[in-house]
Amino acid sequence: MFDALKNLKDKAEDLAEAHGDKISDGLEKAGDFLDDRTDGKHSDKIDTAVDKAQEYIEKLGEKKD
Repeated sequence: MFDALKNLKDKAEDLAEAHGDKISDGLEKAGDFLDDRTDGKHSDKIDTAVDKAQEYIEKLGEKKD
């Protein structure tokens, strides 16, 4: 079980390293979509969540270096 989780983590790091920019762009688009659907009522919370997710993806991609 632990090996399977380790392999999953390694794959996630590989994907973040190889496609971090695309993932970040997707997160931004998803945030914009949600912001539009909520008529901007939760912009600050959505922006914060997107920023934190983008930071996590960036850090995850850096772990393989």
